[in-house]
Amino acid sequence: MTSQRRIACAALITAIGAMTVLAAGIHAAGPQASFGWEERPTGTTAGLRGVSAVSDEVAWVSGSGGTVLRTLDGGATWQNVAPPDAAAQAFRDLEAFGVDTAVLLAIGTGEASRLYRTDDGGATWTKTYQNTDPSAFYDCMSFFDRKRGLVLGDPVGGKFQILATEDGGRSWSLLPNAGMPAALPGEFAFAASGTCIETAGGRDAWFATGGDAVSRVFHSDDRGRSWTVTETPVTSGPTAGIYSLSFTSPRVGIAVGGDFLAPTNAASGAAYTTDGGETWTIANGPGEYRSGSAWVPRLPRTAVAVGPTGSDVSRDGGRSWTRFDTGSLDAVDCAQTGACWGSGAGGRVARLRVER
Repeated sequence: MTSQRRIACAALITAIGAMTVLAAGIHAAGPQASFGWEERPTGTTAGLRGVSAVSDEVAWVSGSGGTVLRTLDGGATWQNVAPPDAAAQAFRDLEAFGVDTAVLLAIGTGEASRLYRTDDGGATWTKTYQNTDPSAFYDCMSFFDRKRGLVLGDPVGGKFQILATEDGGRSWSLLPNAGMPAALPGEFAFAASGTCIETAGGRDAWFATGGDAVSRVFHSDDRGRSWTVTETPVTSGPTAGIYSLSFTSPRVGIAVGGDFLAPTNAASGAAYTTDGGETWTIANGPGEYRSGSAWVPRLPRTAVAVGPTGSDVSRDGGRSWTRFDTGSLDAVDCAQTGACWGSGAGGRVARLRVER
């Protein structure tokens, strides 16, 4: 082969390679998925701040007036599966492990904070914990797996409280607070959507705060026994701070919040981390108060955030957000199947539609 032919051949191979890389890049990027909410009327007007997605067909929601509902048919019908004599309870969070098993958190000061578990789809419930400390108030919960979970409580004696279970919520114990940093004078957590505490992997947990001059994120790498704390740039104040955390791995997470009394003004209301919560960077958007967030499985780097003025999607790991709905939702949860459900005021429940 002559030198000219070798040069020409090499040039052709380089050009083909470049076109292949370009084509691969175009294919990898592809058209962006579009998002929308599909309404699933519940027949109730209760405020629904607890939601647990199991699949496209199965979801649980909970809320004010002792409301607990379950659907087995994608939201076409809903069953009232609340514990008996629960009308006075505010069921702010629940974690479902399938069609039949769920753990339910009622919030409130003193004895109003309590936990229940069902193994028969809500036909019967067992009260597995009832707070007796008149100063305590429990806000939210998260599970590492079907057995191990944590519940976050506001400061008592100057430190946040952590309840832990090792048996799927059948029993709970108050963890010692020696490894818990001191709370700021006005600091507390927001019981807004069940996502003020978050877990990822088998050992890492985080919880978020507000109420004081700065919002903070606490992190544990030993399932809640000891904690470190980091200040964040998310806006904070008497009714402002981080309302929701969501982690897609022990390193990558998002925080959303703002001030619920100024829902359309949250210029520094969201942030992201890539180092497990050691540092946080303010995101571009949503720009308004958001109370719930979740990563969308099977869509890399994609998350959704919800609040009373709308819903937003991030396709770049929480760095920027785009509005896709203007309806009111307070909470969102996604199952590993990829199904996402949202719930909110006036009994609103919707299932996320993703069109690729």
